[in-house]
Amino acid sequence: MTLESTAPSGAETSFSVEAVRAQFPALQQKVAGHPLAYLDSAASSQKPECVIERMADFYRHDYANVHRGVHELSQRATKLYEGARDTVKDFIGAAHREEVIFTRGTTESLNLVAQTLGRQRLGEGDKVLITEMEHHSNIVPWQQICAATGAQLEVAPIDDRGQLLLEEFERRLDRHTRIVAISHVSNALGTINPIGDLIQRARRCGAFIVVDGAQAVPHLAVDVRELDCDFYAFSSHKMYGPGSIGVLYGKQELLEDLPPWQGGGDMIRSVRFSGTEYAPLPYKFEAGTPNIVAAAGLAAAIEFLQELGLESVAAAEDRLLEYGEGLLSAIPEVRLIGTAECKAAVLSFIVEGVHPHDLGTILDQDGIAVRAGHHCAQPLMERFGVPATLRASLGVYNTTEELDRLAASLEKAVELFR
Repeated sequence: MTLESTAPSGAETSFSVEAVRAQFPALQQKVAGHPLAYLDSAASSQKPECVIERMADFYRHDYANVHRGVHELSQRATKLYEGARDTVKDFIGAAHREEVIFTRGTTESLNLVAQTLGRQRLGEGDKVLITEMEHHSNIVPWQQICAATGAQLEVAPIDDRGQLLLEEFERRLDRHTRIVAISHVSNALGTINPIGDLIQRARRCGAFIVVDGAQAVPHLAVDVRELDCDFYAFSSHKMYGPGSIGVLYGKQELLEDLPPWQGGGDMIRSVRFSGTEYAPLPYKFEAGTPNIVAAAGLAAAIEFLQELGLESVAAAEDRLLEYGEGLLSAIPEVRLIGTAECKAAVLSFIVEGVHPHDLGTILDQDGIAVRAGHHCAQPLMERFGVPATLRASLGVYNTTEELDRLAASLEKAVELFR
């Protein structure tokens, strides 16, 4: 599978969806008397038994604080925690384990880069380039650092299908562009950006490249060295792992040069009132007690995805996306928002004359969980002239039958509002 598309032509699914679904306890329940159809994985995915058990087992047998203890439990916890770092390193193709920083999630990872790289490299007359499709987490930190440094925030536009206008992106790149911060996959549209091409274009003007990969990692095979990005951020909870832990990948030489962002325990080598000597990578950026158990859960989630195979995951989701688009397009009142040629498994839409929140409530009464709102992408909603959309986002456990139920429930709702 290439990084520019979801799956190779004719790719086959090597796993049974029914067998996968059986591994997710939350999917075995009913909501409002109906089997749960969970179509909200872009917000947060459900968790397989292997993740739940890995974390529970850690709590039962191995829990202790890491790095500072000489006793047996601390040693075991440290081994599991640092083993998770190695698992992440191999999963994203990083060159060194020191390039994997554990954070609370994509949002914290992006803030970390903005507050360190931004303060170090930005000044009056410099520019940060983002796109119209960014999540608030890849907008607000750059607004804040531009306000603090005097730099300018520039925005590359998209077309009516939700695709980045490459010529306009290129036109905004110049010698003043210091940082380019772009999403790999749009959370609100599903658009897969041609990230390798965008990185090459940004490289030519000498910019640092920061990639929001929160929506890419659950669906696509990502190799950070192949991409040649400077920073790549993602969250565990969107890829079948636990919440409150994420990853910031950064090239080692850049991380070495950046100052710490937060101070406290575990990010120090020695502290005196006269000054502090910081710990080496990756601990320089991991102040305080980390989310130790969640790191173990993240490793289990990665192993779960690797066992399924990212190509098989992408192939299954591609077929679901195509099926779902066909169903929704057949309902005259439905308008799809985001119809890019290259998409991940996100169906964003509105129903003319009906507020998405009302629709979301009706769907919930049929046991169908979708997201209604602006999806932390208010500027994008303005671009399409809507206050909000309904978003059905798909994962490895979803089925065509669930999409049939979605379409039937929407048709019922349309009749109610006629």
